[in-house]
Amino acid sequence: MKRDVTNAAPNTFAQALFARLPARYDALAAVLSIGQDRRWRSAMVEPVVASNPALVLDVACGPCGVTTRLARATTAHVIGLDLSEAMIRKGERNVELAGLSERIALVLGRGEQLPFGDATFDALTFTYLLRYVRDPAATLRELARVVKPGGAIASLEFAVPNARGWHVAWWLYTRGVLPVAGFVTGGRPWWVVGRFLGPSISRHYRSYSVPWTVKAWEAAGIERVECRSMSLGGGLVMSGYRVGGA
Repeated sequence: MKRDVTNAAPNTFAQALFARLPARYDALAAVLSIGQDRRWRSAMVEPVVASNPALVLDVACGPCGVTTRLARATTAHVIGLDLSEAMIRKGERNVELAGLSERIALVLGRGEQLPFGDATFDALTFTYLLRYVRDPAATLRELARVVKPGGAIASLEFAVPNARGWHVAWWLYTRGVLPVAGFVTGGRPWWVVGRFLGPSISRHYRSYSVPWTVKAWEAAGIERVECRSMSLGGGLVMSGYRVGGA
């Protein structure tokens, strides 16, 4: 099933940015995370897998790296949702190749306006989402809305290292190495993403710090919020549970 949606400005930007990237998305994700993305994703899905869900929503699923991981690690049916039609098409191919078409369905849609009823899902994940929405706090409320009381919620995002030495190294890597690595990996489209990514991450955390984000999760109705810094601060895994569980 696919749904057309009306996109706000940040959504339109994200669609344009990623329109030509699905074919080499996984390769560049490895470059951008210095080979750590698989470990980050494993850490993100841990609390969801432990909750033994029957139905999971994976928001900003891209070409379904997390979606297929969830399906393999659980017996759940998984719905992947993404704003990019190109990513959805690539995800469909990846799901078929993985032999998981019977347990995974993909939907074209916005994380800020989910086409699902309240308390539909046993668990929810989202990856690299909040930098591409107009109102992160409102988006978190919308994500929490569709999760059943007590359901696990987990996210993965790039982060900015706090330690001065690692921060300098991260800044040099994101501003210098990433654009070149992106170009080598995927040509001009990935060079554009490489140039965009570091400044985008810095701007996001200037406006929405990690403590702010924790409070926003709690205000959205998510409790027991935990933050796990990954790879010397280059990645951030967050998790919690929808208020109201036993």
